[in-house]
Amino acid sequence: MPLTPEQIHELEAALRERREALIAETHDEAARARDETFGELAGPVTDPGDSAVADLLSDLDHAEISRDVAELRAIDAALDRIADSTYGQCEDCGGEIEFERLHANPIATRCFACQAIHEKTFAEPRGPTL
Repeated sequence: MPLTPEQIHELEAALRERREALIAETHDEAARARDETFGELAGPVTDPGDSAVADLLSDLDHAEISRDVAELRAIDAALDRIADSTYGQCEDCGGEIEFERLHANPIATRCFACQAIHEKTFAEPRGPTL
């Protein structure tokens, strides 16, 4: 069953709210990462372990920002699909994505069945092939 205008409005509002929260979070993380230089994180490095911890903390800051930017791009893509009336259509089979799935994950681009196939095909690590 296609999404109703009320459902689309609810999902769009959730997407916009999450987008604003992510923008604020990204600005805060970027400011913190800019303020916390490697030297400040490491302090006087007396052993390789201290340096490794400082590297890890710096990498975590950058990973958080990258994750947030990727989610922002997915939200913007979902808002674009709403604007061109393709939101809620599975990118693989063209069928409808259930409201319950979109309510749980408004940036979903696949129906449950196609997502399961996608994960089984691409997301599971494969063992050695020799």
